Amino acid sequence: MVRLDGQIISGIFDDRTKEFEIEKVKDFYTKSIIKKNQVDTLYHYLKLHEDDQEGQIITMYDQIPVLLTQGEIKRLLRDLEQVKSMYHNISYKKDNRV
Repeated sequence: MVRLDGQIISGIFDDRTKEFEIEKVKDFYTKSIIKKNQVDTLYHYLKLHEDDQEGQIITMYDQIPVLLTQGEIKRLLRDLEQVKSMYHNISYKKDNRV
């Protein structure tokens, strides 16, 4: 397991189940599992909107809106890049086993 304490999100990557468990978003504590395709989808969406000066709203549990400022979007993108690299490292290790 690998721990990530990013600027916007914190959580644990489980390389056995290939899942990232989000424990915190901004100042909100949570317990959510996010799979690779969900990380990729969120990353690409935020990448398209990273220059929106009014920011973006994401939801937790499809119910709690969380406002991200333009700066927070950029920091979350950096956090998600770290999570994406965790998934990539797992794929790389699997593909290069002897």
